[in-house]
Amino acid sequence: MDWGTELWDQFEVIERHTQWGLDLLDKYVKFVKERTEVEQSYAKQLRSLVKKYLPKRSTKDDPESKFSQQQSFMQVLQELNDFAGQRELVAENLTVQVCLELAKYSQDIKQERKMHFQEGRRAQQQLENGLKQLENSKRKFERDCREAEKAAQTAERLDQDINATKADVEKAKQQAHVRSHMAEESKNEYAAQLQRFNRDQAHFYFTEMPQIFDKLQDMDERRTARLGASYGLLSETELQVMPIIGKCLEGMKVAAAAVDPKNDSQVLIGLHKSGFTRPGDVEFEDFSQPMTRAPSDSSLGVPPDGRPDPRGPVRNRPKRWPFGKKNKTVATEDFSHLPPEQRRKKLKQQLEERGRELQKEIDQREALKKMKDVYEKTPQMGDPASLEPRISETLGNIERLKLEVQKYEMWLAEAENRVLGNRGDSLGRHGRPPEPPTVAPPDTNNCASDKESPEAPPSDEGTDTSIYTEFEEDFEEEPAFPIGHCVAVYQFEGEKEVGKRAGSSRQACNLASLLGGGPWASSADQPRAFSLRLTLHAHWHGGSPGFGLLYLGLDSGLPFGTGDPERVLSRLHLFF
Repeated sequence: MDWGTELWDQFEVIERHTQWGLDLLDKYVKFVKERTEVEQSYAKQLRSLVKKYLPKRSTKDDPESKFSQQQSFMQVLQELNDFAGQRELVAENLTVQVCLELAKYSQDIKQERKMHFQEGRRAQQQLENGLKQLENSKRKFERDCREAEKAAQTAERLDQDINATKADVEKAKQQAHVRSHMAEESKNEYAAQLQRFNRDQAHFYFTEMPQIFDKLQDMDERRTARLGASYGLLSETELQVMPIIGKCLEGMKVAAAAVDPKNDSQVLIGLHKSGFTRPGDVEFEDFSQPMTRAPSDSSLGVPPDGRPDPRGPVRNRPKRWPFGKKNKTVATEDFSHLPPEQRRKKLKQQLEERGRELQKEIDQREALKKMKDVYEKTPQMGDPASLEPRISETLGNIERLKLEVQKYEMWLAEAENRVLGNRGDSLGRHGRPPEPPTVAPPDTNNCASDKESPEAPPSDEGTDTSIYTEFEEDFEEEPAFPIGHCVAVYQFEGEKEVGKRAGSSRQACNLASLLGGGPWASSADQPRAFSLRLTLHAHWHGGSPGFGLLYLGLDSGLPFGTGDPERVLSRLHLFF
């Protein structure tokens, strides 16, 4: 069944239907265009979301990237970013395959429809023109017949009239004959026109218009089929990206399964383990027993005017450790600003990097030497002397890297020994139950022994204190106030060692604490809550600069210690 046979008289219906089909096609194109805008906006928002939660710094410098939960989150973000890329691909395919193609096809269909309807209207106009000609010939035939009949009646009446002349009768008959001839011609013309119109009308309704309607039907069916195929492109475009989207979702599941709580705990330990030992037990201080001092030592606790210090004796103040606020430290080449365990790891990492660089330089030098041998054997390939600068450069790099490797090996050995020592101290201290505090009797010989052996090395307790120095600098503590004042007599140069610095003659410094009964520990710039102020003088006695005695005396002139000048000066450096 076709439109030309069944809808031969429904020209307006076919026109409205085909126009509705084109409108539906344009509506679908608009729908797909808005759909692509939604997909593009969705993909853009997903990418913005991913970018918002990506780390601002590189993963190499970010310690959080070592945790499995952070790595899994980064993997989820990456998969989501790939998912957004697939949404963009869907939007792109819909734009190209549907919007652009259908828009172009719609324009072609509109032109084809317009051509078919113009052809139909032209055929209809021709048929209407034939009908008008038929009506004109019909009216003319009718008019000529009436006039011929009227002329015949007039001639017959004059012929019967006895009063009419012969000439009038002949004229009337001649006029009737002419009118009759004209009526006959009009009749023939009308018959011919009628025959022509019937032929044209039959061609119009049975041939021409059915062909036009069939063409319109074929056009509409092709449009409908193309529209249906475009409907399917929506699902096909989605199905094309579903495998990759499935991989993205599977990647998210894999990332979720990769979260390892135990491993993250170990990573945290590896990142922040300091290697320090736990603090030992606090010793019992018995203030109920009066303390006996030697004459020289008593002068350290009483001001020159003899009045007791209203603020009482100096006491060690408890540190807010390790939960206090950390102070910023300055990074050093040997990473001594880091805790022992972290320092060991950093040094090991640097040592491995230097080793790789050293091996690279060695390989490069070997390659240059082989190339030089080749040049020497075959001079046409190159000048051996041109390789000498590069060989010398690599040799210098090798020597430099070897020195750096030795330096880092030394630092690493020191750090490992320190870590092992801290572990041993921790096990020894905490492997036994704490002893109850005991009250020690006052020792009146402490000051005397200090005076008799000022060159004795510092005790282990002092060494332990130096071990904690780096770590305690990272935590907030109350400021250390000086307990006294000292003046240098001679100028001397400082050395690059802990606790030593350059000083000039008559330079004044403050004493921060006492170590082993002598003022060797450190110096500070802030006054401490202690009323003692003393002045230390350095005096040389002897015939030559290499020998003699160095007296560190108080204002009273009592000798505080004697010994080798270099050693005592080294101690003197500690508080300047």
